[in-house]
Amino acid sequence: MILAIDIGNTNTVLGCLEGDDLLFTLRIRSDRDKTADEYCLLVEGLLRRQGVDPAALEGGILSSVVPGLRTVMPLAMKQLTGQDFLVVGSGIKTGLDIRIDNPGQLGADLVVDAVAALADYPPPLAIFDMGTATTLSVLDGAGVYRGGMIIPGLRVSMDALSARAAQLPYIQLTAPETPIGRNTIECMQAGAIFGSASMVDGLIGRVEAALGQKVTAVATGGLMAVVHPHCHREIHYDPNLLLKGLHLLYKKNQGGAK
Repeated sequence: MILAIDIGNTNTVLGCLEGDDLLFTLRIRSDRDKTADEYCLLVEGLLRRQGVDPAALEGGILSSVVPGLRTVMPLAMKQLTGQDFLVVGSGIKTGLDIRIDNPGQLGADLVVDAVAALADYPPPLAIFDMGTATTLSVLDGAGVYRGGMIIPGLRVSMDALSARAAQLPYIQLTAPETPIGRNTIECMQAGAIFGSASMVDGLIGRVEAALGQKVTAVATGGLMAVVHPHCHREIHYDPNLLLKGLHLLYKKNQGGAK
């Protein structure tokens, strides 16, 4: 049994895997101010609530887009399990051919997304991850990572709109019955959800035009759950894409922690 940890800017997702089976997932807030001791205590309590003895874990792997937690969390997991967790970054074997200006700048989450998507879907690929930021990764027909986009996240964008426009309230990100809102809240929700769905559809078309061929669209991220049902393009939505990618990287690098 291993523990896979995806540390995002807002939330951290933990997944416990036995063989190829994802037993359960847990979600906590990514708190940059917590110490390794605090994370150790928090994760221990969550695992024991699921009936898992942390000492029984054979190992684990984590990715982080929060630089500080890339150091703190491995220390916490070492205290908790006695194991050195693999950390996605320089030195880890991914099998990806990354051809961007500076491959070292590619976020760990984008690397993991690409590894998971390539394992399950045929390239070329357009991979969307909708969280604090919305990202798009593009892999060509040979599976080469060519680049992508970084877009302000849906929640971030709507919160900024509410903060800067005095008469616009903070809203829940749910879709109204139709794209034509009948009041201020519905208008904002329609713009957020249907506008994001149209953006995703449109970006798939632009990627296809740039590559000169059809792509397989894959999507993940918590906010994508409310957006992808309203997309017109075929999109393979997998909320556990990152955890699957972490599991694949763990198996590829089982020789030892990097």
